[in-house]
Amino acid sequence: MLILQLAIILLASKIAGDISVRLGQPSVLGKLLIGIVLGPAVLGLVTNTDMLQELSQIGVILLMFIAGLETDTEEFKRTGKSSAFVGVAGIAVPFVFGYLAGIATGMQGIEAVFLGLLLSATSVSISVQALKEMGMLKSREGTTILGAAVIDDILVIIALAFVMSFAGSDVHLGMVVVKKIVFFAVAILLAWKVVPWVMKKFAPLRVSESVISAALIICFSYAYMAEYAGVAAIIGAYIAGLAISLTPYKREVFEKVETISYSLFVPVFFTSIGVTVEFGGLAGNIGLIVLLSIVAVATKLVGSALGARLSGFRWKPALGIGAAMVSRGEVALIIAAMGLEAGLLDKDMFAVVVIVVLITTLITPPMMKLFMKKSSAAEPEHSH
Repeated sequence: MLILQLAIILLASKIAGDISVRLGQPSVLGKLLIGIVLGPAVLGLVTNTDMLQELSQIGVILLMFIAGLETDTEEFKRTGKSSAFVGVAGIAVPFVFGYLAGIATGMQGIEAVFLGLLLSATSVSISVQALKEMGMLKSREGTTILGAAVIDDILVIIALAFVMSFAGSDVHLGMVVVKKIVFFAVAILLAWKVVPWVMKKFAPLRVSESVISAALIICFSYAYMAEYAGVAAIIGAYIAGLAISLTPYKREVFEKVETISYSLFVPVFFTSIGVTVEFGGLAGNIGLIVLLSIVAVATKLVGSALGARLSGFRWKPALGIGAAMVSRGEVALIIAAMGLEAGLLDKDMFAVVVIVVLITTLITPPMMKLFMKKSSAAEPEHSH
């Protein structure tokens, strides 16, 4: 069954992506929407199996690994201040308004705080694809967005540990912070010393594609370490890409990994986001979905744009950066699942949050297109 589903996903996502581009939108929007059509919500041709989720996870890890490979490290250093401003302001504004929305809809204090945190999360995997298609991944805006995503993830997870410890979950805040510090220290040390050594040792091996295998070993190891430390796996994969981008193997790894990723795993990731959607039983919560969607989109857009503006961007690029931070993606879904388990979200609220997360993810590519001017270096979609 999985084999047939993969054939359906690949065929549908490529056609939907092409239609989206012809309509003047990033191809990723079509790929997200076709997931909803293929999934249980509409046609039921593709079901949300564990195996599909695992393939999807590999897709998002590879997508962020490629983003790391493509990041200009000098630009990354230069945009540190901007990334910090965007990351912090992009958490503060959604947190405050998310908390107020929670209180307004009758939530208890700690539940409303959790909702505020949930709406503060960001996942830039969708934005990375839109930036790639607009040829802006290596731009000042693109680098700021990626840096801000790392900062956002760290701060939200630490704040989440703080809230969960209050909610009676078995979470030790000190341990959470220590694990993160250790992860980043080890990740940087490995990137500096071990990654170049591993790549150099693998290169002369008399087996096919040894360099690419070495790169993937590093990518998946970093993703696992990040997840173990409580940081999103995609952040680990991104740092692994950054590390390999500093070695002489950057070009070879990029070209081959891009081929592997875009031929199978990345389309599965985009489509599987839509496949998770089910509309049953949501009719009574339409008002709540609309309210939280407006809060989620407006606060992240305004907060992150304000941060970008304060750090020296003009208004239009600042709004483009704000738009790229709107998508909550898989990071918010993981947090929502934790909230459901800890009793901070009830089943109805969880279902509402899943739809709100999907709306933020769908709206991100068209908003980015609106605010960001297309670079002349844009890559044609057919290469993917």
